[in-house]
Amino acid sequence: MNTTKKSSSEKELLFSLENEKPATERLYGRRRGHPLRDRQQRLYDDYLPRIKFPQTALKEPASAFGQTPKEVWMEVGFGGGEHSIARHQANPEVGYIACEVFENGVCSLLSNLLDETDDEKSAPIPDMLRLWNEDARILIREFPDQSIDKLFLMFPDPWPKARHAKRRFVHPNRIPLLHRILRTGAHWHVASDDPTYQEWVLEVMGNQYYFEKILETTERPSDWPSTRYEQKAYQAGRQPIFWIFKRV
Repeated sequence: MNTTKKSSSEKELLFSLENEKPATERLYGRRRGHPLRDRQQRLYDDYLPRIKFPQTALKEPASAFGQTPKEVWMEVGFGGGEHSIARHQANPEVGYIACEVFENGVCSLLSNLLDETDDEKSAPIPDMLRLWNEDARILIREFPDQSIDKLFLMFPDPWPKARHAKRRFVHPNRIPLLHRILRTGAHWHVASDDPTYQEWVLEVMGNQYYFEKILETTERPSDWPSTRYEQKAYQAGRQPIFWIFKRV
């Protein structure tokens, strides 16, 4: 528990935390942007079902992969997929579960797995990568205790308005649920460029005992893949913050 003296703005944030409504179970945000092109539609209709994390593996996530993984990692909201692909390629022994509901983002990731000439219905799928295009909270709710070895939350939707705080993924009600599915000592990587969300993360994580902050920096660690959202942040003059929290 953080016992340091707080500024007036921090006190206001803490007051909002103490009076915060439970995290919503409704899924907000866009499911689709511009209409899918023919190639994207084929990827979504024919390739995605073959690489999708199977519901039969909900109680044993490691069984979802083509080989027995050394560890199982999970990313919530992969955006365009560049971070997920980079992590997957750099860690071939790890089973990687990439979650995203935005159809255009899902297709962006899938398009980087296949050549233009590949047949979406028969092209091989990676052994150690699985996608989940539904609400990630389903997995969080259903996964067994201590079944995930690392978690990623990279530049999530900040929902900056106070009345939308219950929609934020980092939420006091969700912290115990993440603690349950992560193994002891597991790392949770978080990045955000939104000032409101950055304050929110600091306050939420500073007032819980499930995770220990082991890194907070404004410089992306060298072994963290860059993302388009990070680059957009710099172009817009916003300073990202990168955290690692350790499951205790």
